[in-house]
Amino acid sequence: MSEQEKANAPEVVMYTQALCGYCTAARKLLRSKGIDFIEINVTMNAARRREMTERSGGRRTVPQIFVNDQHIGGYDDMARLDRQNKLDALLAAK
Repeated sequence: MSEQEKANAPEVVMYTQALCGYCTAARKLLRSKGIDFIEINVTMNAARRREMTERSGGRRTVPQIFVNDQHIGGYDDMARLDRQNKLDALLAAK
């Protein structure tokens, strides 16, 4: 990815935890689209889990995914956006 592409790429943040199949599926989907993301592991990290819960409007399950500070939801939510052909546009927006 060129420096220009990196500058125009969306910021994707995903809260995860160890041994999470939905987290693995979310990683796979984002990687299949060539999207880099910041992964925040909340396993054994109460402060980060609280942060995730607050940012997501009270959701406590993982993954919780944000694109440019917009809460997308979990893997099922992101996969639904992909099936509706809405995810690519969201990931293209900076």
